[in-house]
Amino acid sequence: MRPLDLTVVVVYCAAVVAFGLALAGRQRDAGDYFLGHRGLPWWALMLSVVATETSALTVISVPGIAARGDLTFLQIGFGYLVGRIGVAALLLPGYFDGTQDTAYQRLERRFGPGARRVASIVFLGTRTLADCVRIFATAIPLAIITHWSLPAGIVAIGVVTLIYTWIGGLRAVVWVDVIQLGVYLVGGMATLVVATHAAGGVTAFSRAAAAGKLSTLDFTPSFTALYTFWGGIVGGALLSAASHGTDHLIVQRLLAARNLRDARRALIGSGVFIILQFALFLLVGTALWLAGADHAGMRSDAIYPTFVVTRLPAGLSGLVVAGILAAAMSSHASAVNSLASASTYDFYAPLSGRTDPERLLRVGRWFTFLWTVVLVTGAMAFRNQNTPVVQLALSVASITYGALLGTYILGGWVANAGQPDVIVAMVASTLLMLPIVIGVPVRWLPGLAWPWYVPLGTGITVAVGVLSLKSRLVLRRLGG
Repeated sequence: MRPLDLTVVVVYCAAVVAFGLALAGRQRDAGDYFLGHRGLPWWALMLSVVATETSALTVISVPGIAARGDLTFLQIGFGYLVGRIGVAALLLPGYFDGTQDTAYQRLERRFGPGARRVASIVFLGTRTLADCVRIFATAIPLAIITHWSLPAGIVAIGVVTLIYTWIGGLRAVVWVDVIQLGVYLVGGMATLVVATHAAGGVTAFSRAAAAGKLSTLDFTPSFTALYTFWGGIVGGALLSAASHGTDHLIVQRLLAARNLRDARRALIGSGVFIILQFALFLLVGTALWLAGADHAGMRSDAIYPTFVVTRLPAGLSGLVVAGILAAAMSSHASAVNSLASASTYDFYAPLSGRTDPERLLRVGRWFTFLWTVVLVTGAMAFRNQNTPVVQLALSVASITYGALLGTYILGGWVANAGQPDVIVAMVASTLLMLPIVIGVPVRWLPGLAWPWYVPLGTGITVAVGVLSLKSRLVLRRLGG
């Protein structure tokens, strides 16, 4: 790596950490540490939501999808917006009815403590698997830049992220998100300009159109095609409803808003923003294809970082690389903080009976350290995967997203559903979805595309929950 680029990366990463800690302020108790004292502005939360859910996965993987294919991935973004509107209307009001510290506290009020803990366990499992993939994704550009091994890059990312997450909590994480989002978007736009120029100018996109690389909408009614309009709208909407309505990684940010109105603005605004961001990085991928950046034998996730390092001017290349790394570390920090929050509030506090806010702050920091170790260790398992990391992460998350979303549907629309029903439903859905997602052959679902995983998991959860309820009612009548 050129000396100027390396200097930019080092200075930028140090500045981001210092700036995040300076804005975090003093963490007086667990409320400050995990929810920013419920006083963060909606626009910062909106940008944090976008940065958290996409980060390095979007930056390095989405351009590769477009370079190897077309723009039909954008249809997923349309469904994301639909799902967020539904969450804002139907789920968010319940989170602001009283004071809640995690996404699963409301399940305890509806069903009981068992349902809350099972849902939190499902979240911990989902978030652990998905964020192991995120850390692995970050190590790809780091390996290209530094020539380190992937395991060495994974460990480095975990150590650096732990520093400001341990000290600054959610407030530090959110403000770092705002900074890094701006940087990697500038980097994406700069890459688009440079790649377009290298391809011969804007007129070169006529070649992409002729080759079918600009196709955006596919109305084919198929459950096996990866990116169709129907899969994007239905699958994307339910995936977004699960991730932004039931996953504590995102709900934690919404709970940090000043009120319900601000939370809704942050959530729906992020849906619009994500469509524009997907469009930008898909066009970057098309421009990279036009510029001849896709070489034989190169994994799709390496196309964008390789172009950044080898083709962008010195200094600009370093800034883009810094943005990629900062984006990924911020997303990792978000995951660690939310995992520690759920562990502290959903398990330690109720099981130990120790609810003193200052003690919970200390316990939460140690959970932060523990989850960092878990995620870094787990990321090693993904280092030989060839699937685009954004697709891999969303597929892994889909193992349990349907179970979480189906539980909230049972709680809101099936009046007599009880705690035994939702626990059985969550466990059954997770066990049934696991072989489907990891690729074990399923005769009745050959080649099901990943956008349909969450609709399938949600349907299984609701069906099993209703069946469990009816069975209990029948047994009750027979018993007397």
